[in-house]
Amino acid sequence: MRKLALSNEILMSVDKPARYIGNEVNMVRKNPDEVEIRFAMCFPDVYEIGMSHLGIQILYDMFNQRQDVYCERVYSPWSDLHKVMKEQEIPLFTLETQSPVKDMDFLGITIQYEMCYTNILQILDLSGIPLFAEMRTEEDPIVIGGGPCTYNPEPLADFFDLFYIGEGETRYDELFELYKSVRQQGGTRQEFLRAACHLPGMYVPSLYEVSYKEDGLIASFTPKYDDVPSTVRKEVQMDLTNTYYPKKPLVPFIKVTQDRVVLEIQRGCIRGCRFCQAGMIYRPTRERELSMLKSCAKEMLESTGHEEISLSSLSSSDYSQLAELIDYLMEFREKGVNISLPSLRIDAFSLDVMSKVQDVRKSSLTFAPEAGSQRLRNVINKGLTEEVILNGAGLAFEGGWQKVKLYFMLGLPTETEEDQKEIPRLADKIARRYYEIPKEKRGGKCQITISTSFFVPKPFTPFQWAPMHPKEEYLARARIVNEEMKEQLNRKSMKYNWHEADVTVLEGVFARGDRRVGQVLLKAYEKGCLFDAWSEFFDNQKWMEAFEECGVSIDFYNLRVREMDEVLPWDFIDCGVSKTFLMREWQRAREGEVTPNCSMKCSGCGAAQFGGGVCLEHQN
Repeated sequence: MRKLALSNEILMSVDKPARYIGNEVNMVRKNPDEVEIRFAMCFPDVYEIGMSHLGIQILYDMFNQRQDVYCERVYSPWSDLHKVMKEQEIPLFTLETQSPVKDMDFLGITIQYEMCYTNILQILDLSGIPLFAEMRTEEDPIVIGGGPCTYNPEPLADFFDLFYIGEGETRYDELFELYKSVRQQGGTRQEFLRAACHLPGMYVPSLYEVSYKEDGLIASFTPKYDDVPSTVRKEVQMDLTNTYYPKKPLVPFIKVTQDRVVLEIQRGCIRGCRFCQAGMIYRPTRERELSMLKSCAKEMLESTGHEEISLSSLSSSDYSQLAELIDYLMEFREKGVNISLPSLRIDAFSLDVMSKVQDVRKSSLTFAPEAGSQRLRNVINKGLTEEVILNGAGLAFEGGWQKVKLYFMLGLPTETEEDQKEIPRLADKIARRYYEIPKEKRGGKCQITISTSFFVPKPFTPFQWAPMHPKEEYLARARIVNEEMKEQLNRKSMKYNWHEADVTVLEGVFARGDRRVGQVLLKAYEKGCLFDAWSEFFDNQKWMEAFEECGVSIDFYNLRVREMDEVLPWDFIDCGVSKTFLMREWQRAREGEVTPNCSMKCSGCGAAQFGGGVCLEHQN
């Protein structure tokens, strides 16, 4: 077994050397010579971000429960160490054993966000693994991708051997057994991949071919061989109670983004917002049983020493036993453990819960109306009326809150200038509601922070056919919001921030791109693009040069209207939500019709095929 170790001289020359030394609390230690499979689990971003990712913690624990597997970790080296490793030809290594990533059997990369794609190439490059899958030999690990971005894996298709579509708890054991079997029989990596494509949820890009029409649209996407499946259905873990969950999660030496115990209370969302990919691909909504959550919370707090626990969910308010769970966690609150409750709606129950667990005077209330006007909230199926928003804000102010953060999107389908102006107008109405409280009962001036991001259409949403806008148009819309804010009575109580339009444009290309945009990704990396999700590193000029040199049109992927009969790059994936349902929702959006959420009425999205969760409740 080869071992690598950065010299003290190198470690002392880079920022936060603890990112690279391992040995954290609860790190798994095994003898690599006594296992049959070595798996490098990678999050293609800096250590502080990767260590905060629950999915990796789950799989790290799950894989290492197997005696024949050793799962180790690797993250993107920060720019300072990246430079040193390139100059001194130091191969990328795992944190657990300081072994070269290239010596692993698998390199598993979690793909969370399009703007991390150049970091994926960094991982391969520093590891000494050929960037293109077709160039790899028997000496190279199997490179497998997972995570939400695999619901359109095509921009990365040339760089990966295999993609796992869906939730990781279900098929990895079978994949590992298959790998051992093929290897014991002297099989090649290609024979393994050919066999792996028959496992549910597994997509091997090299076994499919794409042809294009003269106008650039996809003509066909077909398997190369008769026995290769034409459709890949996502994997879903239906029983979230009797499954893997890390009782002893890793505890970093340095402060990370989520420096706390994370308790996932459910998966999926009943709300049906038409812009939200997570709300579609994680259907059906499934809850973890209260007894399991209580047990996990206690064990994780004891095994980590963390002083905060956060409830993880797309919509925590919809968890049916939230009140009982909070009552239990309050016992830890009395022992000095803070409780974090993201993703709550502003209603009487949620505010009552938050007032129990937060210092109201210090904390801010976060709320996402997404659109300023009622018309546009209906278009996106947000399911919120102005009355509900103002009533909730009023309850919060009366409960002692003064700080409110409001999140909106600009560039949504059918959006008009009037819709844009309604954003600061709604914020002003919320501020007015605060000043309706008698002065002696207020704690001073209220603070309302408006933040707008720019809408990016995502695969497997009703808006996947929608066109985007040029960068200049996004910025023009932000200026309209900013100017309108100056006209409001309570403008001194309001602050406005908006997202970078350059990043939005690139995110749009890679969210809905096909295999042809992979060459742009490679060209950008060769030009030095890295950590593109970080504003201090993002270099839009290099990206624009890469598109031009590759002859790839941004407008083709972002600005044109996609027709209903167009072959989309991700059409071969069955995410559980039918294309017929998405088309119906796209039509209802353009007509401004609201679709009831899953707890009120089944909309027939197709997720009932999995036979459980909220869908099963509707059948009873």
